[in-house]
Amino acid sequence: MNLTPEQIAAAQKANLETLSGLTNQALQSIEKLVELNMQIAKQSLSDSMNSAKKALEVKDIQQLLAHQAEAVQPMAEKIMAYSRHLYDLAHETQASFTQSAEKEFQDGQKKMNALVEDWTKNAPAGSDAAVQAMKHAIASAGNVFETSQKAVKHAVEVAQSNLTSATDTVIKTAQPKNKAAKKK
Repeated sequence: MNLTPEQIAAAQKANLETLSGLTNQALQSIEKLVELNMQIAKQSLSDSMNSAKKALEVKDIQQLLAHQAEAVQPMAEKIMAYSRHLYDLAHETQASFTQSAEKEFQDGQKKMNALVEDWTKNAPAGSDAAVQAMKHAIASAGNVFETSQKAVKHAVEVAQSNLTSATDTVIKTAQPKNKAAKKK
């Protein structure tokens, strides 16, 4: 069960390709995050300028209070939207990395099975128990990986549901206050 230089070179090449793919995925996520932050910065600057212009037009305390109340709900909505975008980006990145990890694990499991099969062909007589133990260990590792992947996916779904619920609650809570402030 010795590895040849060709097998080692092929494994290193595969590892390099995997690293390159993961690096590209990470860079794409960073690029999306930078774009989102630039968009938010531009919008915030525009909103600040508009708010400052309105504040300069205020003539009494009632107008100032109304102006401040008007600014609260859109700000809360924007913060929640930003949080949702960040979560979506993190979820997308995590899903992409998970998919890569699953592929690598499956490829590794196939290679390990092939090695075990090759080894069993050349195994000495009486080593059946060891061969079966190795096959069972490989199958168990596969089951553990699948179970952990299912648990992670479930946790992500629960987090997504909680985030959506919290966002909806915050927006619903902020809307009546904003409407009441406008009536004054």
